[in-house]
Amino acid sequence: MALLDDAIDACGGLARWNSLSRFTLHLSVGGTLFADAGHAREFKDVTAEGSMRTQSVRFTGITGGEQSGAFAPDAITIETLDGQLLRTLSNPSLAVPTNGTHALADELHLVFFCGVQIWNYLTTPFLLARPDVAIEELPPWRENNETWRRLRAQLPPSLINLASEQVFYFDENALQRRTDHDLLGARVAHYSWAHDNFGGIVVPTLRRTLMQQPDGSAIARPVLIDVEIFDAVFE
Repeated sequence: MALLDDAIDACGGLARWNSLSRFTLHLSVGGTLFADAGHAREFKDVTAEGSMRTQSVRFTGITGGEQSGAFAPDAITIETLDGQLLRTLSNPSLAVPTNGTHALADELHLVFFCGVQIWNYLTTPFLLARPDVAIEELPPWRENNETWRRLRAQLPPSLINLASEQVFYFDENALQRRTDHDLLGARVAHYSWAHDNFGGIVVPTLRRTLMQQPDGSAIARPVLIDVEIFDAVFE
């Protein structure tokens, strides 16, 4: 599909992407979703290392720099910085709790949530070229004074994600600027900007998730999720 081809080329191209296998990020993740769960500073100034081929991410420096947490689709772990296992959770889920507790109240679920979102953020738009991802181009969207092209993607059950169906928006340079999807029972608009080139791969370094109104527009406050990537290394 032409739009997807343009988006992949704008982010470095499939040839460059396929020549790499691992990433290391220096980043911070916050927002009211974290603060309301009692984790306002759990993921501030952390290192995320992972595979670009399989869903796995290890965060070093969580909980004030004292611990590490690892995400994989079948298990989540929290460890000391020297590798001592503290807690583990098998077959995690993003399901909304029915007992009134916050979905991210437990640190294991917080690691799972951050692992899912960071891995999928980092691998898009290349992720959309997978043969098991169904995509279709939607009519363009007018965002303020810009016209953004859109792709709707249906993601396979084998791919752990925040939502199985998502709509991706791309600006006139074919850079990803927004993603719409369901999140913990709400409809959100996830914005991305301030793209930078790290070793031939272009990544948005600022991301912000906002509540979406019925007409598709976003509400400026509260900021549910706020992500800043300070540096990225691909190898």
